[in-house]
Amino acid sequence: MPEAEIAVIGGSGLYSLLSLLDNGHDVEPDTPYGPVSDPITVGMLGTRPIAFLPRHGRSHQHAPHRVNYRANLWALRELGVTRVVGTGAVGSLDPAVPPGSLVIPDQLVDRTDGRAQTYFDGPDVAHAPFADPYCPEGRTTALKAADRSGWSAIDGGTQVVIQGPRFSTRAESRWYAAQGWSIVGMTAHPEVLLARELGLCYVPLCLVTDLDAGIQEGTGVTQEEVMAVFTQNIERLRDVLVTTLAALPPRPSCACRSLAPAPL
Repeated sequence: MPEAEIAVIGGSGLYSLLSLLDNGHDVEPDTPYGPVSDPITVGMLGTRPIAFLPRHGRSHQHAPHRVNYRANLWALRELGVTRVVGTGAVGSLDPAVPPGSLVIPDQLVDRTDGRAQTYFDGPDVAHAPFADPYCPEGRTTALKAADRSGWSAIDGGTQVVIQGPRFSTRAESRWYAAQGWSIVGMTAHPEVLLARELGLCYVPLCLVTDLDAGIQEGTGVTQEEVMAVFTQNIERLRDVLVTTLAALPPRPSCACRSLAPAPL
């Protein structure tokens, strides 16, 4: 039987969300693609059944390029999830978008390499429409939730997804900025694409933790800097997330489900 309606995929900084879930319990569905990143916690947030999946594992043991994205999304679909809210730390490619900003992008550029990024490897092949990767209904809901939480989000922008786990060089960073891209991260692809192939809505909540290497002077981006800013803003992010989860309509009215290229 379905156990969850909405899933949150996030990092260790969001474990405080688990304290808000009633009757929380861990599940680890079998998938054709191997194990999920870590057990998925399912519980009630008010009247809504919510699943929480730690993308990198509870000990942050999975690097961005080693996350089993296919297993993660498949398992969530098996739990009955129809919407995914993906949170993540990102770097800014624009000085006008400083650390501590919340961005809800509407576009994505893939600069990863070698990641398993489709369920249609063959012999059955299908091609997912991906012109607009994020759920429009979910984005609108998240933007309104951010306003109500007192932390207005930047509406739109392009997230470029790099392979990781290293950060960008200054030359790469300046090139991304010159293309007009807004933020840079390591995990949105193939996570968002796999959600599309399964007909799941995907809503992004991107917390800016740094100005990317080519945008600032000094030593460039460090992991310590990223985690410090993420920690400083985690409560605000949790408030927006909880408000978003409560405000999402009971049934999606968007076209995300119909954009799944073939039954899986």
